[in-house]
Parts: sequence; structure tokens; C-alpha cells
Amino acid sequence: MKKFTYTEKKDTRSGFGVGLLEAGRSNPRVVGLCADLIGSLKMGDFKKEFPERFFQVGIAEANMMGLAAGLTIGGKIPFTGTFANFSTGRVYDQIRQSIAYSGKNVKICASHAGITLGEDGATHQILEDIGMMRMLPHMTVINPCDFNQTKAATLAIAEHVGPVYLRFGRPAVPVFTPADQKFEIGKALLLNEGSDVSIFATGHLVWEAIEAGEKLAEAGIDAEIINIHTIKPLDEEAILDSVSKTRCVVTAEEHQRNGGLGDAIAQLLARKAPAPMEMVAVNDSFGESGKPAELMKKYGLSSENIVEAVQNVLKRK
Repeated sequence: MKKFTYTEKKDTRSGFGVGLLEAGRSNPRVVGLCADLIGSLKMGDFKKEFPERFFQVGIAEANMMGLAAGLTIGGKIPFTGTFANFSTGRVYDQIRQSIAYSGKNVKICASHAGITLGEDGATHQILEDIGMMRMLPHMTVINPCDFNQTKAATLAIAEHVGPVYLRFGRPAVPVFTPADQKFEIGKALLLNEGSDVSIFATGHLVWEAIEAGEKLAEAGIDAEIINIHTIKPLDEEAILDSVSKTRCVVTAEEHQRNGGLGDAIAQLLARKAPAPMEMVAVNDSFGESGKPAELMKKYGLSSENIVEAVQNVLKRK
């Protein structure tokens, strides 16, 4: 098992803030819109440096999506910012009708996703957003794993033409990917080669998968670990190549079991390479208020749950 280390923890939303500022400096067509959460979305530095390119729309998320769609007609590249719950569930109609349907070049940037939002509770902890967004035609869906990758993804989507859903979070998590990485949309990243089981993880669960791989190695299980930062378009080639070798699969995500990464991979395998599979995800449940780490454990999203899933899937290999 390849050894992964980190020297600090940072929240992925801060990676977005740094990336947005750099994207704004590189491209004068980049503009920012926020629904009264500038501090939470880390958009303050962009607003300070480019006040004429920043729009505070207030608690009016649907209006923000309409404004963003209109700005693209004038050649702007709008980045919208609010919590993931308000970026998707509250404004699904506007995204579908005004952005996805006509392929508008809007970057929907969503913080505080999943249960690691923590104490704000179930009404804010959206766990359905990946499924909602990946079902929309023309929509690209990205869920990076740490500060550096979120920054790189933010820069990459500024260059990408078409609607994007970029998902990130609130808690500080290990920073273990390179600071100078080039983010390639739709290209999975092989973190550890293995022969016994394929673990496909996304977002905050990538580090949990790495920790699970270390525990599995101690038990003599050789896990292949792949970071699926882009859920749509899915890197089918990388997934099928891995599964052709290991012949069994575990997926890991901070999302509902229905509609997320696991569902996307299950559909692919059902069509092209059926194999035993386990999903580490929230099982048809809303979240609740609590400390992020405690919620991850309660809802079965820890490295221990990934180890257990691997043990179960190996019995059916």
C-alpha cells in the first residue's frame, strides 16, 4: 500500500475561494454571484479585488441562477455561490430550465455539502444533490477531495465551456494532493494499485478510502484505490480497467446511496462488466445536527465502514 501523508488540514471551500480569485485574475470574463454567504463561500477576496465583477443577490437563489444564465449571453463566466442545499434543491427548476436546457456556461459552486455541514442539521445537509445534478443533460458534476484539488478544479471549470456543478465542503480535511496539480475533468486518479478489490471514492471519502486501504493492507488485502473527482462525465475506461483486474467493487461517498457515485458505477458495470459491489453511503436517510466526525461515524461513512464493505464484497467475489 502506497503511503500517503499530510502536513495540514484545510476546508475545501477555501480551495474554491483561492481558485476563484486566481481564475478572476486570469480571465476578466469571470464574475461572481453570491446569495448572502460571502464568508461561508470564501468569496470575499474575489469581491474585494473585483467589486465591479461581483454581485451580492441576497437570499434570492432562484434569481441568482437566472442572473447567471443571463450573464452568459453577454460572454461572462458566472460562478454562483451558496450552500449545496440552496444551490440545487431550492433552485432546481431554474437550473433545469434556464441553465442546463440551453447549455449555459454557468458554474454552480456549492459549499457545505453532505452531513459534514454538521450542527446546522438535516434541513441544510443535502445528500441528494449529486443525483439531482447528474440527471440533468449537459451538466458536468465534480466533487474534489481536498483543498488543492478544489482549487485546481475551480481553475479548470473556468476554462470548460458548459454548465458545471462543483461540490465542496465545510470541515477541514487532510491536504494530500499536489499543490501544482493540473485538474483534468472526467479523468479518474489512481491513488494505489491493487489486485483484490477496487475502491472508488469521491470527495471527503477519498481520505477515508486511503485510511481503509492501509488497514486492509495490514490484513493482507491489496486494495486498488481510485479518486473519482468527476462523477459526470464518468471515467468509464479507468473503472472498467480496474474492475477487470479485481473483479469486485466498493464505492464510497458522502451522499445518498441512491443517485450518487455508487449508482453511476453500478449502471456502468451492469451494462459492461457485472461484478459484486458494495456501496458506502447514506442509506435512504436524512441527516441530523451533530459534530461532523460523529455524524460520519453514525451514518456509516468512516474508513471502518469501507473496510467492512470490502470484507463483505470479497465473500461474494
